[in-house]
Amino acid sequence: MAAEAGRSKTRPTATQSRAARRIRRTRRRRFLRWGGATAVGTIAFVFILSLFIPNLPLRSLVGTDAPDGPGLRMDDQGQAHVNQGVEHPSYNSIPATSGPHFAQPLAPARWGVHPQPLVDEVLIHNLEHGYVNMHYSCADEPCPELVGQLSTIVDEAVERGGKVLLSPYPDMETKIALTAWTFIETMEAFDEVRIRDFMVTHESSPNAPEFNVGR
Repeated sequence: MAAEAGRSKTRPTATQSRAARRIRRTRRRRFLRWGGATAVGTIAFVFILSLFIPNLPLRSLVGTDAPDGPGLRMDDQGQAHVNQGVEHPSYNSIPATSGPHFAQPLAPARWGVHPQPLVDEVLIHNLEHGYVNMHYSCADEPCPELVGQLSTIVDEAVERGGKVLLSPYPDMETKIALTAWTFIETMEAFDEVRIRDFMVTHESSPNAPEFNVGR
């Protein structure tokens, strides 16, 4: 009898068992909420880093599929090589997004900021390799603030290995144009969010015929 009495003292009552189950359920819910919040926060944090911090791949979280945007998609005009001075069909956009272009050693151009305009036949070779080309047109007035803003984005991208260049393009109808292979985005005012979105999405995109070629 004494042994049975001892066992009954250590056995939890029905009320204690229900309380213990409630505690376990509460802890489990807290763990799931904490884990979900941590996962979402980590993804957001890494995405921000991939946009603004050097030495991270530009497309680290965008995926490997060929994107359908952002930007206006143009018909693919091919990737034929032409010699300097030889006439060829007109391009279907200004600046061009595909078509006949110079072969090496005339193209592609070096990544980064170029103070002088580059011809389409050079720029297209860059696009063929998965580049994003940024251009500005200041008409008859200098626009140092705009050039500085665009240069900052390009310099940051180049530091982490991005295939991006910037050059003036006087013949454009808009103030800013961004190009990738068969894609173009134009704007009249600096919009950092749109610019970075286009750059991160299209840099080294599988849309480009030779996107896996290094800089």
